[in-house]
Amino acid sequence: MQSELHAGRREGVVMLAGGGLLMGTIGIFVEEAHLGALTLVFFRCFFGMLALAGYCAWKGWLTRGQFTRRTFALAFISGVLMVTQWVGFFDSIHRTSIAVATVVFHVQPFWVVLMGAALFHERLGADRLGWIAIAFVGLVLASGVLAESHVADHPRYLIGLAEALGGSVLYASVTLIAKSLRELRPHLLTLTQCAVGTICLPLIAPFVAPLEFAHIAPAQWGWLVGMGVLHTGLSYVLIYGALPRLTTPVIAVLLFIYPLTAIAVDAIVYGRALSVPQLAGMVLIVTASLGVNLGWRLLPMGLALRRR
Repeated sequence: MQSELHAGRREGVVMLAGGGLLMGTIGIFVEEAHLGALTLVFFRCFFGMLALAGYCAWKGWLTRGQFTRRTFALAFISGVLMVTQWVGFFDSIHRTSIAVATVVFHVQPFWVVLMGAALFHERLGADRLGWIAIAFVGLVLASGVLAESHVADHPRYLIGLAEALGGSVLYASVTLIAKSLRELRPHLLTLTQCAVGTICLPLIAPFVAPLEFAHIAPAQWGWLVGMGVLHTGLSYVLIYGALPRLTTPVIAVLLFIYPLTAIAVDAIVYGRALSVPQLAGMVLIVTASLGVNLGWRLLPMGLALRRR
């Protein structure tokens, strides 16, 4: 029994690490497809929907009993939020870089904590507030807004940062909705989100930006299919399959494989390494995230109690 438990944890580690590594390479697909964010997200949703529908059908999960009016309504809302943040995130990559957009986006766990406190009256405590403050100091450093090299392209760069930050808020909202949908399999939730994007994006495109169907070259299709099958189908199957097998501390650490991979990809493939202040900001964000998730004490016990 004990050996089976250890084997399950090892498999979980491999699966979550594999999912993080895959997600960390999505920026290459975004850059190499050479298409607008709206078009990229549409095809991510379309091919992701096909991949997840095939997997869920194979598992026997595509039944009416999986959805109620409440779960479908919440899943639809989460789909609108998820698709919107995907569009913002992809456009942020175009305007900043893979590494910067990914690092800024990964402050979303702190929005979850703050939203949870506001909506559910959860007590934060001095330690958590301290870690959140450290994370946002890290965000300022990691964003690169203090670097002189970004001044010349300031408006475009700032818009990209705002899109990544806004996307992190939307994703935090999706996370809170997902927590209230524990009865719905996460694979089906993601499938619904992809279906929302596949159906809704062509409807809103005429009012926002045209989908570039007529301008897609044969070489671009590989990148588009990859975003759907690899980064939306396979990666989510790996991540969702891993989470139940692992403890919170292990998950908290392994989730940072995604942004660290994205940083490495940007430096190795495109030669866009983060500066020392940006790397320091990333370290602060990672440390603060671990501090919040693992309940690390930031203040001495007595002082923390007096602050509460």
